[in-house]
Amino acid sequence: MRFVIVGYGRVGSRTARILTEEGHDAIVVDTDLDRIERAEGDGFETFQGDGADEDVLMDAGIDDADAIGAFTPDLNVNFAACMVGDHHGCRTVLRIDEDYREDIYEKYAADVDEIVYPERLGAAGAKTAMLGGDFNVVADLATNLQLTVLEIRDGSPAVGKRMSELELPEGARIYAHGRERESLTIPLPGTELAVGDEVAVITETDRAEEVRSTLLPASA
Repeated sequence: MRFVIVGYGRVGSRTARILTEEGHDAIVVDTDLDRIERAEGDGFETFQGDGADEDVLMDAGIDDADAIGAFTPDLNVNFAACMVGDHHGCRTVLRIDEDYREDIYEKYAADVDEIVYPERLGAAGAKTAMLGGDFNVVADLATNLQLTVLEIRDGSPAVGKRMSELELPEGARIYAHGRERESLTIPLPGTELAVGDEVAVITETDRAEEVRSTLLPASA
């Protein structure tokens, strides 16, 4: 698959590296020359320019891409990049920082496929590791696994179910859970899922769609 990565900071560079390790093509877009040179040194095809500019994204091949990940610290740039990607039929993944208000989150969440919180997911992984889990080893070594954070939306078959009642595919695990706009924590079997909750899931890549069908509405 072919992916456009907007922003080659900590999140964008790691995402691009993991994608290429799994055999995909990642094209990097960034305004900063130093980051562009670093991406080129890492072996990536690059385009220097504003990720919010459709012409720049067209040069980067957005019309042939399967998805765009907008991972800069600027939410407006990220959202504009995702809207260009959506216009060209791409799956859209938007980075948002944890300190944004709920109304800001809701404004953007409805128009993209997924939202990622780097700080929140990192904290959940660190807590899992400190409690005896093996989060980092799994993330780095098991290239056939996928880590994702999903929001429980209205109409999801998971609403009202306890963690222990979820019928996830074999091998899939929910390793963190958070109420709406709260930090993710280790889930308990009796925790009942509600609209607005977020769950962090680890699953084999080829079972990811089954996980989504278990946790998301049919129209998602």
